[in-house]
Amino acid sequence: MSDFEAKKLMVDIGKRIYNKNFVAANDGNISVRVGPNTIWTTPTGVSKGFLRPDMMVKMNIDGKILAGSRKPSSEVKMHLRVYQESEDTNAVVHAHPPVATSFAIAGVSLEKPVSPEAVVLLGRVPVAPYATPGTTQVPDSITPFIKDYHAVLLANHGALTWGRDLIEAYYRMESLEHYALMLMYSNNIINKANELNCSQISDLMEIRDHLGIKTGGIPPCDINLETTQNEGNNNANKQQVIEEIVSSVTNRVVTELKKGGQLS
Repeated sequence: MSDFEAKKLMVDIGKRIYNKNFVAANDGNISVRVGPNTIWTTPTGVSKGFLRPDMMVKMNIDGKILAGSRKPSSEVKMHLRVYQESEDTNAVVHAHPPVATSFAIAGVSLEKPVSPEAVVLLGRVPVAPYATPGTTQVPDSITPFIKDYHAVLLANHGALTWGRDLIEAYYRMESLEHYALMLMYSNNIINKANELNCSQISDLMEIRDHLGIKTGGIPPCDINLETTQNEGNNNANKQQVIEEIVSSVTNRVVTELKKGGQLS
C-alpha cells in the first residue's frame, strides 16, 4: 500500500470507528505498515472522526519519527510491539467499543463458542493484564498474545485488533464488539446459551484454515456436550415415537367405541 492509499484509508476507518461509537473524543488509534519497517499512525489529540491525511505520522517500527508535523499517540507503543512480533501484521486498530470494553473492565475473556462467525473470525479473545496507558507496560502486557491471537481485550481500557491489512483489522474490531454484544444478551438478558460442541468447532477450524487464518486460538469446548446433545436428540425421538403410539391406540379405541354405539 502506498503512503497516499494508507493515509486515505486511515481517515475512512477513523470515521467508521467514530460513527459506530467505538471511540469517544480523541480515543483510539490506527496504524498501517507501508514497508518492512515503516508505518503510518494517527496523531495524538485528534478525534478519529475528524482525521485528515496530512495529520498522519510516519515512523519506523523502532519508534523513530520519519515524517509528519504532529506527535504520534503515546499508545503507538503497543502497535509497534505487534509489528515487531508479527511479520504478517500490516495494520493495527485500537478502540474502546462499549460492550467489549465492559468485558475488559470485568476481566472476562471472550471465548464461549456460541456463534460460527465468532469462532472462525476471532476464535478466542483473551484479556491482557492491566497496564498504565502510554507506558511500556502496555506493549509488555499484550506481547504473550500477539503470535497466537489477533485480538485482545485490554483490562479496564479497551480492545486491540490486528490483521493482514487495515480492512481485516477493522473488521475484527467490528466482529469483536458484535460477539461481545451477543454474549451479553445471551448470558445476562436471555440467561441461556447453547454452545457449539467439539465436533462443530473442529469443522469451523477447518473453514478458518481454508480462509488462510492461522491465528485466533480455539474456543474451549465440553467433550461431553456432544454426547449430551445426542442423548437429548435420542430422548426426543423416543418421546415422539411414544406419543405417536399413544395417539394411534387412542384413535383406534375411540373408533371401536363409536362402532359399538357407546359414544355420542
